[in-house]
Amino acid sequence: MTALSQLQPQALWQWFEQICAIPHPSKHEQALSEHIQAWAKDKQLDIVEDKVGNLIIKKPATPGMENRKVVALQAHIDMVPQKNSDKVHDFEKDPIEPYVDGEWVKATGTTLGADNGIGMASALAILGSDDIPHGPLEVLLTIDEEAGMTGAFGLEAGYLDAEILINTDSEQEGEIYMGCAGGADGEITLPISWQAPAAGSQTLTLKIAGLRGGHSGVDIHLGRGNANKLLARFLFDNATTLGLELSHFQGGSLRNAIPREASATINVSGAKLAELQQAINDYESLLKQELSVTEPELTLTLLETSNASQVMSTAAQSSLISLMHACPNGVVRMSDEIEGVTETSLNLGVITTGEESVTLLCLIRSLIDSGRENVEGQLNALSQLAGAKVAFSGTYPGWKPDNSSPVMALVRETYDSIYNKEPVIMVIHAGLECGLFKKPYPEMDMVSIGPTIRFPHSPDEKVLIETVGQYYQLLLAVLERIPEKG
Repeated sequence: MTALSQLQPQALWQWFEQICAIPHPSKHEQALSEHIQAWAKDKQLDIVEDKVGNLIIKKPATPGMENRKVVALQAHIDMVPQKNSDKVHDFEKDPIEPYVDGEWVKATGTTLGADNGIGMASALAILGSDDIPHGPLEVLLTIDEEAGMTGAFGLEAGYLDAEILINTDSEQEGEIYMGCAGGADGEITLPISWQAPAAGSQTLTLKIAGLRGGHSGVDIHLGRGNANKLLARFLFDNATTLGLELSHFQGGSLRNAIPREASATINVSGAKLAELQQAINDYESLLKQELSVTEPELTLTLLETSNASQVMSTAAQSSLISLMHACPNGVVRMSDEIEGVTETSLNLGVITTGEESVTLLCLIRSLIDSGRENVEGQLNALSQLAGAKVAFSGTYPGWKPDNSSPVMALVRETYDSIYNKEPVIMVIHAGLECGLFKKPYPEMDMVSIGPTIRFPHSPDEKVLIETVGQYYQLLLAVLERIPEKG
């Protein structure tokens, strides 16, 4: 038996270990989906795969509870694929390597996938049990939540009978979520023209690394460094003075993860090389002062690389550096209505250089549509000034809080009865799928709970073992207390 399989509740952790063993990054969930389908059929459970790949599994009520309201437990199958630069790992082929570190479960050099693997494991453990009391039960496992919410967008009416949905994608034990932010992707495309590098110049790569990264929703207010923005700031301050010629910029890998690394390929004359190194040293010292608490492991490194055959034209380089430096990022506005919750934010998540253009990919989040639209307007105005084009896609609605929600009241009362304290009722600045479920199922009463997960969407992701048991105990108690149908 492995260390994970000995943790309690054992059935949940055994499922989580299976989930870690089967690669399931966003858009590559099929192997895990097929594993779950085979298991469900072996258990003689009713399972359906819908048109987009979501799984709907149904289990009859335990004896005596047939007249309870139907409940759907919901989780997403996919996970965010992020790794440290020195970790050799293919997320489409290699298993996640979880391990116990004191009070936490972590992964070796990669994201753990506790987001939302623990929630998925809890639902599957309940489906496989013979001794957990519950009414008619449905489990909805959606695909591609992290990279576009494809499953939630594609869910149609008629698959679920549930009146109540319990989303398991929250990340703080003791908090009940009853609302979330909506969002949209913004893609800025800047055309690039090229020229020959200056004669006798040397090609080097400047890399920023060691940043903590994190979830672009729940961590955006923590003031962590964005590698794209920090490297752009250096180029804005020094490119002209040092005569730097830029040929390539690459930063971040996912629009919903705060970028941990970025690199710029530059040409510099030998006469300016020492001055460049000094500027890098000074900037690194400055950042370590500014970000001493949030980014203690930050590094700036200048590396030799193969000679560039072309560099960006002076005008193109100027436009790009100004665009990256001026692009808004981080918290735009805190909520007036909910203390401590971000209302609107933007994450400059990915920057890539192609043959004809450079692309900046952002994720906008907001609790209110007007907040999202305001940021879209800012990106539109900035793109016009820079001679770029911007396109918005993947817009998804927020989940509007309902203070009169019966299931929210039930979960709150159940938590109080178990732990003799009231949970915190929250709205999360992240994209839960609940808002999208309201379209095909407008009358469904929804709530979101989960264990304590830290640093999701980064290789530092970890889940607090004790809270997994607490979350599971709450979930089972709520299922036992679901009221009868009206």
